[in-house]
Amino acid sequence: MGFREKLLVCATIESETKEEMVKSMEIAKEEGADLVELCMESISHISDVELVLKQRTLPAIVSFRLNSQKISCKGDSKHKCLQVLRLAVELDVEFVEIDFELASDMINEVMQKRENSKIIVSSYVKCGIHSKEKLGNLLICLQSTGADIVKLVTEVAYITDVAPVFHVLTLSQVPVIVRAVGDRGLISQLLGPKYGAFMVSGSLGGKSIPGLPPLLSIKNIYKLDNVDVDTKVFGVVSNPVGHSKGPLLHNPAFRFCGYNGIYVPLLVDNIKEFLRVFSCSDFAGFSIGLPHKEAAVACCDEVDPLAKSIGAVNTIVRRPIDGKLVGYNTDCDACITAIEDALRERQISNGEEPNVSPIAGRLFVLVGAGGAGRALAFGAKSKGARVVIFNRNFGRGESLAQAVSGEALPIDHLDAFCPENGMILANCSAIGMEPDVHLTPVSKENLRSYDLVFDAVYTPRNTRLLQEAVEVGVTVVSGVEMFIRQALGQFKLFTNGLAPEDFMRKVVLEQF
Repeated sequence: MGFREKLLVCATIESETKEEMVKSMEIAKEEGADLVELCMESISHISDVELVLKQRTLPAIVSFRLNSQKISCKGDSKHKCLQVLRLAVELDVEFVEIDFELASDMINEVMQKRENSKIIVSSYVKCGIHSKEKLGNLLICLQSTGADIVKLVTEVAYITDVAPVFHVLTLSQVPVIVRAVGDRGLISQLLGPKYGAFMVSGSLGGKSIPGLPPLLSIKNIYKLDNVDVDTKVFGVVSNPVGHSKGPLLHNPAFRFCGYNGIYVPLLVDNIKEFLRVFSCSDFAGFSIGLPHKEAAVACCDEVDPLAKSIGAVNTIVRRPIDGKLVGYNTDCDACITAIEDALRERQISNGEEPNVSPIAGRLFVLVGAGGAGRALAFGAKSKGARVVIFNRNFGRGESLAQAVSGEALPIDHLDAFCPENGMILANCSAIGMEPDVHLTPVSKENLRSYDLVFDAVYTPRNTRLLQEAVEVGVTVVSGVEMFIRQALGQFKLFTNGLAPEDFMRKVVLEQF
C-alpha cells in the first residue's frame, strides 16, 4: 500500500561526539537530505544528546538500537535508551523510533506525552533466510503496536534476500520504512520507491555505509523522485560492482529520451538464482559483468548467434511479448570497431587508403580469456587476425585459443614476446584497474613492438599501460571508448532502438 506523496530522503548519521553529529547534520542539509536519522547509541552523555537535539537543523528521527555494538554506556543500555527517547518526545522531535522489544513498555507513555512527534516502531532482523511470510508476520506485529510508522531493517547475505523486503512494502497498512543492511542490500533503497516506499536513506559523502547509496547519488544520479510503479528496472550484474560507471551513463540517458527506467548496481553472487528470483517483467534488462558473462549464456532462453559463438553474454533483455530472456554480446563489436577506427585514422594520416580491415593479417596479442577477452578473440579472428592469448590460467587461455585457431602462451612470457613489429596488444584482464593502478601487463620499452594498444580497463580512464604506450609513440584506444560503444549497443537493446549517441558520449567524457 503506497503512502508516498513526496519522497523523503533521510541521511543516516552515526557519530561518536555531539560536535561531529551537529557538523554531519549541516553536511546532510548541503547534500539535499530532507531529514536525518540521529543514531544516539554512540553519544555518551544525555546532556550531549539534548544539545544535539536542540541544535538540529533538519527534521530528525531519533533512534537508539539496543543491540548495537556502538553503545557507549557501560551500564544499563535499556535505561539509557529510555532516557534518550523520552527526551526526544519532551523536545518534540519530529520522529521518535522505539525498538519493538521496548514497545510494550513505553508506547502508551510516549503516545500520551507527545505533542507533534510521530512514533516509529522498528525491528532489526539478523542475517538468515527471511521468507515473505516471516517478514509479513513481523510486519503485522509491528503494526499492532499502534505506531504511526513501522520500520523493518534486515541483514541480507545475498541480493535475492531483498525480494521479501519489497513484498513488505506492498503489504503495509501504515507507512513503512525498509532497509536491507549490507552491500547486497543497496537496491532496497534504490528500488524502494517503485514498491511504494515514502522514505529512502543515504550516506553522507565520504562516510560509506554498506547498503546505503550516497545522498548525492540519490538526488543527482538516480533521481529517485521520478521512480514509480511503472519504472522499468535495469542494472549491471557483477561482483564486484562498485567500480561500474553504468549508472552514471544509463540513468541520464533514460531521462534524456523520456524513458521511464532506472539503472542500478546489482552485486550478484549467483546469476542463475538472481534471475530466478527477480523474474517479473519489470526487471527488464541487465548488463552482465565479471565474473558472470560466461555463466549467463546458460541462463538465457535464447542467445544471439554471435554471443553463442563467443560463449559469453554481456547483455540480457527480457522480451516483453513472452518474458523470455535473450542474451547478446555488444563487447565484440564495440572493441573491434574502436580498434579498427583508430588504425584507419592512422592509415589515413599517413596517406594510405584502407579498403580492408586494418586488423587483417596482424598478430593480435590478447591478455585475458574472460568474457571480454573471448569477445575480442572471436572478433579479431573474424577480421583475419592471428590471435595469441596470454592468461593467468593457461588451460583457460589454451581452450580459447583452440576455439579461434590461435595460440596460447604462459602469462610470464608476455613481456618479452616480440616475434614481429606492428602487433596489436589488447588488455582484457584486470591488470591496472583501481586500486592496482601501478600495474601494467607489458613494460614500457617492449611496447615499441606494437602499432596499437587497447586497454579494456576504464577505471582509471588513463591507465599506466596507455600512458606508457603514448610515451613511446604507439596509437592507443581507451577502455572508455569501448565502454561508450558497448553501452550504446546495450541501450538500444534496452529501449528497443533509442540511441542518444552524442548525449551518451558527452556524459561519459564529462563524468569519467
